[in-house]
Amino acid sequence: MKYLILACIVLVLGSCGESSSQVSQKSSSAKPNIIIIYTDDMGIGDLSCYNSGWVTTPNIDKLAANGLKFNHYYSAAPVCSPSRVGITTGMYPTEWGINTFLHSRKGNANCEQFDFLDPKAPSMARVLKTAGYQTSHIGKWHMGGGRDVDDAPQITEYGFDEYTTTYEGPDPDKLITASNWIWSEQDSIERWERTGYFVDKTLDFLKRHQDQPCFVNFWPDDMHDPWIPNEEFYDQRDTWPSKPNFIPVLKEYDRQIGRLMAGLEELGIAENTMIIFTSDNGAYPTYEHIRTNSQRGAKNSLYEGGIRMPFIVSWPAAIKANQTDNETIIAAVDLLPSLASLTGAELPKEYALAGQDMSQALVGKNPQARKNDLFWDFGRNEHFNRPRQPYHQSPHLAVRHENWKLLVNSDSSRVELYDLEKDVNETTNIAEQHPALAGKLSHEVIQWYWNKRKIRKD
Repeated sequence: MKYLILACIVLVLGSCGESSSQVSQKSSSAKPNIIIIYTDDMGIGDLSCYNSGWVTTPNIDKLAANGLKFNHYYSAAPVCSPSRVGITTGMYPTEWGINTFLHSRKGNANCEQFDFLDPKAPSMARVLKTAGYQTSHIGKWHMGGGRDVDDAPQITEYGFDEYTTTYEGPDPDKLITASNWIWSEQDSIERWERTGYFVDKTLDFLKRHQDQPCFVNFWPDDMHDPWIPNEEFYDQRDTWPSKPNFIPVLKEYDRQIGRLMAGLEELGIAENTMIIFTSDNGAYPTYEHIRTNSQRGAKNSLYEGGIRMPFIVSWPAAIKANQTDNETIIAAVDLLPSLASLTGAELPKEYALAGQDMSQALVGKNPQARKNDLFWDFGRNEHFNRPRQPYHQSPHLAVRHENWKLLVNSDSSRVELYDLEKDVNETTNIAEQHPALAGKLSHEVIQWYWNKRKIRKD
């Protein structure tokens, strides 16, 4: 495979200096390397460590066993672009006018959104650079660029020293973008080799900067379709007959996460590297719901299946192994202030972040209570993609308050209230049984929407 060529180069270069046995692990007092693995379209049921029972993901399970698994983590949106804006900025994507996936100029205008994230927005890479980090973005970007949007800012304008990206970003890597689309048979790097290629890029970056802490956005295209499998896993195609290529692609993806972990060990930096593993949004709507652990909703829906994601944190120097946090409600917008707290980085003073510092929970010291509610906005007009089945089409606003979740439209229609402690699958709307709470939360989220939303007006 082509990605093995670069891997061999990395190993040969490594043999010219210190061997892996000679490279000492960095002490826990040093600032950790940070890698955010932002899987594309992975449902919480796609991992065996989340008790899905229908798949096995041994390498990702090992990552969870080495550290901490959260059961109440939320992405910032049920689709790629706004979810990426949320994790990058620590703010709600609606505050930056990114409401659904970025596509053509016409499509963006129809959804009342901008063509790219404002480069003046807070950026995790820019924040971590204040703490001495070298920064690299590797993989999907999808916060501007591609299709007919040719004036998006370069990724370096968001604080990254280096980048390798796909067609949904400015200046995509030519080895994986022979055409202006997610995949082409003319690509030099085959579709099933792409995550391995990103692993090699990541290890090469970390090897070249062992004298200072590194931050890597590792944002692969897997598990987004099209699912083009490695022939090695063709024997797994009967596992899910209606989607025969999914399991082979997941197997290859899991293997590449294992290669990344092994590469960190080889470089001698695994002990003091924090790996955060999660997904940008829920699984693509298949309506068999094994990919959401039977939770209602999917990608493009504000029900739990669209926004409640797997979330794993491994940092051997600081986090005890085999932990599960069943209490903390943590979200993508919390990562920027939390990582700034852990690394001593400076947060931008000119913006009020939506997230809160959850660093104590993030490293497994103790669960943390939320000081503020969580909000979502998706699907405000007919131009937004929605799940085909009406049951999974949510109202376009949502708020999580303690164990309660309320969904409603901005015109106050479709009020739905669920007690997630008792009804995680959101099967029974109890708004009529709790009119005071439903009224309070409806008012809160609708006011948030009208106060915070930023829309494009052409």
